[in-house]
Amino acid sequence: MSEASAKIAEGSLRRRQLAEFWFYFSQNRGAVIGLVVFVLLVLIALAALIAAGLLAAWALRNQASYFYLPADIAAKPPEAGRAIRLGGMVETGSIKTAPDGVTVHFVVGDGKNRVPVAFKGIVPDLFKEGSGVVAEGRLDAAGTFVADNLLAKHDEKYVPREMKDMTEAQARETVKETQ
Repeated sequence: MSEASAKIAEGSLRRRQLAEFWFYFSQNRGAVIGLVVFVLLVLIALAALIAAGLLAAWALRNQASYFYLPADIAAKPPEAGRAIRLGGMVETGSIKTAPDGVTVHFVVGDGKNRVPVAFKGIVPDLFKEGSGVVAEGRLDAAGTFVADNLLAKHDEKYVPREMKDMTEAQARETVKETQ
Protein backbone atom coordinates (compact mmCIF):
# COMPACT_ATOMS: atom_id res chain seq x y z
CA MET A 1 0.00 0.00 0.00
CA SER A 2 1.37 3.39 -0.95
CA GLU A 3 1.90 6.24 1.46
CA ALA A 4 -0.95 8.31 -0.05
CA SER A 5 -3.47 5.51 0.23
CA ALA A 6 -2.36 4.87 3.84
CA LYS A 7 -3.11 8.51 4.72
CA ILE A 8 -6.53 8.28 3.04
CA ALA A 9 -7.34 5.07 4.95
CA GLU A 10 -6.19 6.67 8.22
CA GLY A 11 -8.36 9.77 7.57
CA SER A 12 -11.31 7.55 6.72
CA LEU A 13 -10.83 5.59 9.95
CA ARG A 14 -10.76 8.78 12.01
CA ARG A 15 -13.97 10.03 10.37
CA ARG A 16 -15.69 6.71 11.10
CA GLN A 17 -14.51 6.78 14.73
CA LEU A 18 -15.75 10.36 15.14
CA ALA A 19 -19.09 9.50 13.50
CA GLU A 20 -19.47 6.48 15.78
CA PHE A 21 -18.62 8.57 18.87
CA TRP A 22 -21.10 11.28 17.87
CA PHE A 23 -23.82 8.70 17.18
CA TYR A 24 -23.55 7.16 20.66
CA PHE A 25 -22.99 10.57 22.32
CA SER A 26 -26.12 12.03 20.71
CA GLN A 27 -28.17 9.05 21.93
CA ASN A 28 -27.36 10.04 25.54
CA ARG A 29 -29.57 13.07 26.25
CA GLY A 30 -27.79 13.92 29.50
CA ALA A 31 -24.44 14.16 27.74
CA VAL A 32 -25.85 16.40 24.99
CA ILE A 33 -27.55 18.68 27.55
CA GLY A 34 -24.30 18.81 29.55
CA LEU A 35 -22.35 19.77 26.43
CA VAL A 36 -24.85 22.51 25.56
CA VAL A 37 -24.73 23.87 29.12
CA PHE A 38 -20.91 23.80 29.10
CA VAL A 39 -20.72 25.65 25.76
CA LEU A 40 -23.26 28.24 26.98
CA LEU A 41 -21.29 28.82 30.21
CA VAL A 42 -18.06 29.27 28.26
CA LEU A 43 -19.77 31.76 25.92
CA ILE A 44 -21.28 33.67 28.85
CA ALA A 45 -17.91 33.82 30.62
CA LEU A 46 -16.24 35.05 27.44
CA ALA A 47 -18.94 37.70 26.94
CA ALA A 48 -18.60 38.82 30.57
CA LEU A 49 -14.82 39.11 30.20
CA ILE A 50 -15.16 41.20 27.04
CA ALA A 51 -17.87 43.36 28.64
CA ALA A 52 -15.70 43.96 31.72
CA GLY A 53 -12.79 45.07 29.55
CA LEU A 54 -14.97 47.39 27.49
CA LEU A 55 -16.58 48.82 30.62
CA ALA A 56 -13.18 49.52 32.19
CA ALA A 57 -11.91 51.16 29.00
CA TRP A 58 -15.06 53.29 28.74
CA ALA A 59 -14.85 54.36 32.39
CA LEU A 60 -11.19 55.38 32.08
CA ARG A 61 -11.43 57.11 28.71
CA ASN A 62 -11.41 60.64 30.17
CA GLN A 63 -9.60 59.87 33.42
CA ALA A 64 -6.16 59.55 31.89
CA SER A 65 -4.10 62.62 32.62
CA TYR A 66 -1.62 63.21 29.82
CA PHE A 67 1.69 64.99 30.37
CA TYR A 68 2.39 68.07 28.26
CA LEU A 69 5.34 70.40 27.96
CA PRO A 70 4.80 74.04 26.96
CA ALA A 71 6.08 73.15 23.45
CA ASP A 72 3.40 70.44 23.16
CA ILE A 73 0.67 72.89 24.15
CA ALA A 74 1.96 75.47 21.67
CA ALA A 75 2.13 72.91 18.83
CA LYS A 76 -1.16 71.13 19.47
CA PRO A 77 -3.15 72.37 22.45
CA PRO A 78 -5.54 69.91 24.11
CA GLU A 79 -9.23 70.75 24.06
CA ALA A 80 -10.39 73.11 26.80
CA GLY A 81 -11.50 71.32 29.97
CA ARG A 82 -9.50 68.13 29.39
CA ALA A 83 -7.48 66.96 32.42
CA ILE A 84 -3.75 67.12 31.71
CA ARG A 85 -0.42 67.60 33.47
CA LEU A 86 1.80 70.51 32.52
CA GLY A 87 5.49 70.23 33.27
CA GLY A 88 8.27 72.77 32.96
CA MET A 89 10.23 75.46 34.77
CA VAL A 90 8.64 78.35 36.66
CA GLU A 91 9.93 81.44 34.88
CA THR A 92 11.87 83.97 36.91
CA GLY A 93 9.81 87.02 37.84
CA SER A 94 6.51 85.42 36.87
CA ILE A 95 5.03 84.50 40.28
CA LYS A 96 2.26 86.94 41.22
CA THR A 97 -0.07 86.46 44.19
CA ALA A 98 -3.62 87.79 43.71
CA PRO A 99 -5.13 90.18 46.29
CA ASP A 100 -7.15 87.30 47.78
CA GLY A 101 -3.83 85.83 49.01
CA VAL A 102 -4.71 82.35 47.81
CA THR A 103 -4.59 82.59 44.02
CA VAL A 104 -1.17 82.48 42.41
CA HIS A 105 -0.44 83.32 38.78
CA PHE A 106 2.84 82.27 37.17
CA VAL A 107 4.31 81.19 33.85
CA VAL A 108 5.68 77.73 33.03
CA GLY A 109 8.24 77.64 30.26
CA ASP A 110 10.59 75.25 28.53
CA GLY A 111 13.05 77.78 27.12
CA LYS A 112 11.07 78.44 23.95
CA ASN A 113 7.37 78.36 24.81
CA ARG A 114 5.41 79.77 27.73
CA VAL A 115 2.08 78.81 29.32
CA PRO A 116 0.34 81.08 31.86
CA VAL A 117 -0.90 79.18 34.93
CA ALA A 118 -3.42 80.08 37.63
CA PHE A 119 -3.53 78.10 40.87
CA LYS A 120 -5.83 78.62 43.83
CA GLY A 121 -4.53 77.02 47.00
CA ILE A 122 -1.44 76.60 49.12
CA VAL A 123 1.71 76.21 47.05
CA PRO A 124 4.31 73.56 48.02
CA ASP A 125 7.31 74.68 50.08
CA LEU A 126 9.70 73.90 47.23
CA PHE A 127 7.72 75.98 44.72
CA LYS A 128 9.84 78.94 43.61
CA GLU A 129 10.98 80.77 40.50
CA GLY A 130 13.47 78.84 38.39
CA SER A 131 12.43 75.47 39.79
CA GLY A 132 10.66 72.58 38.12
CA VAL A 133 6.93 72.13 38.53
CA VAL A 134 4.25 69.70 37.41
CA ALA A 135 0.78 71.23 37.46
CA GLU A 136 -2.34 69.09 37.20
CA GLY A 137 -5.44 70.78 35.82
CA ARG A 138 -7.13 71.99 32.65
CA LEU A 139 -6.53 74.50 29.91
CA ASP A 140 -9.31 77.11 29.77
CA ALA A 141 -10.72 78.71 26.61
CA ALA A 142 -8.42 81.76 27.01
CA GLY A 143 -5.31 79.57 26.95
CA THR A 144 -4.55 79.83 30.67
CA PHE A 145 -3.80 76.60 32.47
CA VAL A 146 -6.00 76.36 35.58
CA ALA A 147 -4.16 74.09 38.01
CA ASP A 148 -5.91 72.00 40.65
CA ASN A 149 -2.68 70.63 42.12
CA LEU A 150 1.00 71.64 42.04
CA LEU A 151 3.93 69.29 42.43
CA ALA A 152 7.22 71.08 42.99
CA LYS A 153 10.34 69.32 41.81
CA HIS A 154 13.71 69.52 43.51
CA ASP A 155 17.20 68.69 42.33
CA GLU A 156 19.21 65.66 43.41
CA LYS A 157 21.04 67.77 46.00
CA TYR A 158 17.89 68.39 48.03
CA VAL A 159 18.37 68.82 51.76
CA PRO A 160 15.46 69.49 54.14
CA ARG A 161 15.46 72.97 55.68
CA GLU A 162 16.01 71.53 59.15
CA MET A 163 19.22 69.82 58.04
CA LYS A 164 20.58 72.60 55.83
CA ASP A 165 22.96 74.11 58.43
CA MET A 166 24.06 70.78 59.96
CA THR A 167 27.41 69.19 59.42
CA GLU A 168 27.51 65.78 57.76
CA ALA A 169 28.11 64.06 61.12
CA GLN A 170 25.15 65.86 62.73
CA ALA A 171 22.95 64.94 59.76
CA ARG A 172 23.91 61.25 60.05
CA GLU A 173 23.17 61.33 63.78
CA THR A 174 19.74 62.90 63.17
CA VAL A 175 18.91 60.28 60.57
CA LYS A 176 19.93 57.48 62.98
CA GLU A 177 17.67 58.93 65.69
CA THR A 178 14.64 58.90 63.38
CA GLN A 179 15.07 55.28 62.29
